[in-house]
Amino acid sequence: MKVAVVDGQGGGIGRIIVEKLRQEMRDDCHIIGLGTNAVATSLMLKAGANEGASGENAVAYCAARVDVIVGSIAIIAANSFSGELTPRMAEAIASADAVKVLIPLNRYGIEISGVVDEPLPLQVANLVSRVRQIYNKR
Repeated sequence: MKVAVVDGQGGGIGRIIVEKLRQEMRDDCHIIGLGTNAVATSLMLKAGANEGASGENAVAYCAARVDVIVGSIAIIAANSFSGELTPRMAEAIASADAVKVLIPLNRYGIEISGVVDEPLPLQVANLVSRVRQIYNKR
């Protein structure tokens, strides 16, 4: 199963997601770290991603070729991450056939009504659990 982890800016959320996915899934998934910039991609590679790519074209290209896309809810919002996530990236992710498992972080001017604002480690644990469920159904 191919999983794309998308992150931007400093790459901290992507790093945490990759670490937890690798820890839980081991070699059951091929992780692609997709960063809006090289710093984010580099952190995801150091955390255990199998491969990484940076920038608009890489995100658009890879989004159409994976089974699952994970990240914060901001990855489907144009101009999030202080403008690093372009409209083309957001459209490619949102339009991809892949299952999207998103963390509902109440940042970037996006609030999700009815969602409890839990600490990031708990949200990442929930995300990884959902990816495991998707894998087990295959």
